[in-house]
Amino acid sequence: MDYAIVKTGGKQYRVSPGDVLDVELLTVDEGATTQFDDVLAVSRDGEVRFGAPCVPGAHVTAQVQSHYKDRKIIVYKYKAKTRYRRKRGHRQNYTRVLIQDIETGG
Repeated sequence: MDYAIVKTGGKQYRVSPGDVLDVELLTVDEGATTQFDDVLAVSRDGEVRFGAPCVPGAHVTAQVQSHYKDRKIIVYKYKAKTRYRRKRGHRQNYTRVLIQDIETGG
């Protein structure tokens, strides 16, 4: 099984061709393609290549399907006996991508 481990948005993902993945917001239009150049490992035909830190010449091609905001999370800070309370909400922006191809670079 062919797969790659890519790094984007400060996180690492294991991807294969045909996977749909939600990553942190990318500044790419919907329907356009993008490349992930930070490939940490590549597996092709049972042979695994690891980079130090990245595999030279390897990249993953993905198509941007949509941009969306995740559900709201509530962040609440509280300190006892000091009347300190803070309530904030946060909605993270995500991009949904379809992995199309993995190039091993050699």
